[in-house]
Amino acid sequence: MKRIFLMVALALTSLVAAHAQKFALVDMEYILRNVPAYERANEQLNQVSKKWEAEVDAILQDVEAQYKKYQSESVFLSDAQKQKTEEAIMKKEKEASDLKKKYFGSDGELFKKRQSLMAPIQDEIYNAVKDISDQRGYQLVIDRASGASIIFASPKIDISDEVLQKLGYAQ
Repeated sequence: MKRIFLMVALALTSLVAAHAQKFALVDMEYILRNVPAYERANEQLNQVSKKWEAEVDAILQDVEAQYKKYQSESVFLSDAQKQKTEEAIMKKEKEASDLKKKYFGSDGELFKKRQSLMAPIQDEIYNAVKDISDQRGYQLVIDRASGASIIFASPKIDISDEVLQKLGYAQ
């Protein structure tokens, strides 16, 4: 009898505790699409990226031209001249590789630029979500855009528009 009473009490307690929690959803993709600063930052990143890609491509095209010239003239070159030309070509390839790593590597310039441009926007959005959560008593806010395992969510708990209003981008 005590066991049954204990199990019923435990079940009721967990039901009440689960019911007392408040959840909300945000759609970060939707929010970011409606923040002009994010679009400007993306455009800036695209321009810088294209510029750096063109710089690396120019070096690689130079390498390709040097290699073609070397192939056509290799019959007329001495072994010393061949080795010197091969070393020059390999040096140029390494230069292109190093430049690509400098710009596009995991700690490269593009990563640093993205961090410097996006971090303030992300912090602003985070603070708006936190303020709304504190005001409304949400214990958990889930990003709908990254939540691949969310099968259904009621639009009533989506606070994306409220976040945009708090940021000053009301629709």
